[in-house]
Amino acid sequence: MLKWLDKNLEEALLVTILCAMTLIMGIQVFSRYALSYSLSWSEEVTRYLFIWSAFLSISYCTKRCISIKIEQFLHRFSDRNRALLKVINHTIELLLFAYLIPYSIMYLNSSISSNQVSPALGVPMYLVQSAPLVGFLLAFIRILQRWIIEYKIVKNDVLDNKLKGGN
Repeated sequence: MLKWLDKNLEEALLVTILCAMTLIMGIQVFSRYALSYSLSWSEEVTRYLFIWSAFLSISYCTKRCISIKIEQFLHRFSDRNRALLKVINHTIELLLFAYLIPYSIMYLNSSISSNQVSPALGVPMYLVQSAPLVGFLLAFIRILQRWIIEYKIVKNDVLDNKLKGGN
C-alpha cells in the first residue's frame, strides 16, 4: 500500500479533483441552461478544488521531473556532472520549501484561529487554506527523494573512479 501511495498519490488525487471539477461544472452548466436554475455552491467548490490541484501539482511535477528546465544545457555535461548539478538544484529547492513550510503553517494557524467559513458552503476555510502546507510538505518529500537518487549517482561515480584509479 505504501509503495502504491508513493508511486500514485499525487496523480490519483489530481485525477480525482479534475473529474470532480468537470462533473460539478457540467452539472452547473446543465442546471443554468436547461433548468434555468443556478447552483450557488458549484463555483466555490471548483475554485477550492482548483486551489488544491495547484498545490498538489507542485509535488507531482517534482516527482516526475517535469519542471521547467533547460535540457540542452544539462545534456552538455557528463552523467556525473549532470547529477551533481541536480543535487545542487534539489538542495536549493529543499531550502526554498524549508523556508515556505513554516510560513504556510502560520497561514493555516491564522485561518484556524479566525474561524472563517466559506460563503456558499459554510465549510471552514482552513480546509482550503491547508492546501499550501500539504503541497509544500509533499514537494519537500519528493525533492528529498530526488536528491537522494542524484546523490547516490554522484557518490557511486566518485567511488567507481577511485576504484579505477581515476581522480
